[in-house]
Amino acid sequence: MRGLLALFAVSVAIVHAQGSYEIQVYGSDLVERGITMVELHSNFTFMGVKAVVDGMYPTEHQLHETVEITHGFSDWFETGFYVFTSADSRVGWQYVGNHIRPRVRVPEDWKWPVGVSLSLEFGYQRAVYSADTWTLEIRPIVDKTFGRLYLCFNPAFDRSFHGPSVSKGVVFSPNVKVGYDVTQKVNAGFEYYGSLGPVTGFDPLREQMQQIFAVTDLNLSKDWEFNFGVGVGMTGATDHLVVKTIIGRRFGGKKS
Repeated sequence: MRGLLALFAVSVAIVHAQGSYEIQVYGSDLVERGITMVELHSNFTFMGVKAVVDGMYPTEHQLHETVEITHGFSDWFETGFYVFTSADSRVGWQYVGNHIRPRVRVPEDWKWPVGVSLSLEFGYQRAVYSADTWTLEIRPIVDKTFGRLYLCFNPAFDRSFHGPSVSKGVVFSPNVKVGYDVTQKVNAGFEYYGSLGPVTGFDPLREQMQQIFAVTDLNLSKDWEFNFGVGVGMTGATDHLVVKTIIGRRFGGKKS
């Protein structure tokens, strides 16, 4: 019994290390120079962890609201800043933490056959929401459009600097997006999110985070973005049913 509880605690730590505050597969494009993008990421866990484990609040029936502000400084560099919050009936609305995310991309005039950019995300989350409080994510981004079909791969690498995952070293967390333009304004597809374990040796499947979302993106205006998805967990270490939305608005620059 003690061994099962220990395994469950490890599984929950994996879920929290991945986090569900900004559930998004990044494309290679940046926010344009002089433009500021403000996004609201909203995620609600309908089926998740039901009990306090290792000092962390249950994820079931948690609402996560994240404000992301990203500014484009040049054609190849942007920086994003996040404020994470969480709300549920047990503890009310709570501050969770902050991250900062500089990102660079290969300029379009280099004429590479695929879009390529690199994101570094560093920050803090309170221990009651993430056992690993200080973390760094290195996220390469590669994408390509083939007619109506869009493919994107984010082979991310995570590193904890304070918490139980420090001993794991670098963890491989791949993300994938496949989308198809149903119309000029509607793109439908799926997104995959994983946390497979240390690069030196992946965790057993039951301890890995594996989650897939059916998603829809609306391209109604150059100034607005909208993403909606319903996600299901494919392993015992993953929250089993999550709904997410992303609403974004661009400010500054020339309006079209």
